[in-house]
Amino acid sequence: MTSIVFMGTPDFSVPVLQGLVDAGYTVSAVVTQPDKAVGRKHRLQASPVKQLATRLGLPVLQPTKLSGSPEMAKLIELQPDLLVTAAFGQFLPTKLLNAAKIAAVNVHGSLLPKYRGGAPIQRAIMHGERETGITVMYMAKKMDAGDMIAQSAIPIEADDDAGTLFQKLAIVGRDLLLAQLPAIIHGTAKRIPQDESQVTFAYNIKPEEEQLDFNQSAIALERQIRALKPDPGAYLRHAGERIKIWRALVREDTGNHTPGTIIARGKHELAIATGTGALALTELQPAGKAAMPITSYLNGAGQQVQVGDQFLEVCEAAHEQN
Repeated sequence: MTSIVFMGTPDFSVPVLQGLVDAGYTVSAVVTQPDKAVGRKHRLQASPVKQLATRLGLPVLQPTKLSGSPEMAKLIELQPDLLVTAAFGQFLPTKLLNAAKIAAVNVHGSLLPKYRGGAPIQRAIMHGERETGITVMYMAKKMDAGDMIAQSAIPIEADDDAGTLFQKLAIVGRDLLLAQLPAIIHGTAKRIPQDESQVTFAYNIKPEEEQLDFNQSAIALERQIRALKPDPGAYLRHAGERIKIWRALVREDTGNHTPGTIIARGKHELAIATGTGALALTELQPAGKAAMPITSYLNGAGQQVQVGDQFLEVCEAAHEQN
């Protein structure tokens, strides 16, 4: 039987690992990121991949850093036929890549060569792409630069957020990988070089990108909100507190309003002027509270909010850049 070392961390990786096991492949080890402290009590939480591997009774390794670690030495000793990664979250040393007897392959969440890097799904939404997809590829030392084996595309719907796209692409990735594995194992899989002239990058989301800057267009802000849902979430500041924005709609603004000014207050939305157009908030989450529709907010903490108020504080990131 073909032996596989699987490396992955978030929910995106779970169907891929489950698919390998269900298909009868021998998963000799699962490598995932260390447990993280979450919540106010900072309780350690295992990654979704670790949780699945534990339920399946698979051995789990969690190196803080692979290079030079005891965990990497163990992986090399296993001499796996295949190394399969799906959103693992660390660079793999060349020595480890070379330890795979047949190949080291990656399930990447974009249509390469576009969106190499750690946040391809989020960046595709932010940039207004109409489609995205999965690329199964051979791994190389350079980030996401290896030869491609196969791709599968899906549309990005107007109401898609990062969460819904992750779910869709996880299934696409599982199915595409399983369809290609026989050819990979037998050495007959395609090797399609990437066109370097078409390369774009999808760098990880920075903390300052989470804050909404209402000097931007309403279209850009709405995309930002969807790209950051469900994690980490886009936010604005009001009265010194963060308010996460989970859902919003783009509206026209025919007046001459300062960005951040409330221009409409209704039962089901709160419209704010932006650099171009207006953004109507429909679902938000005040600090320390659960997410709620804008109606609940306006009937509660937002009762005093009125048209004309400069409700939203100016983006700190914009100030720092200026």
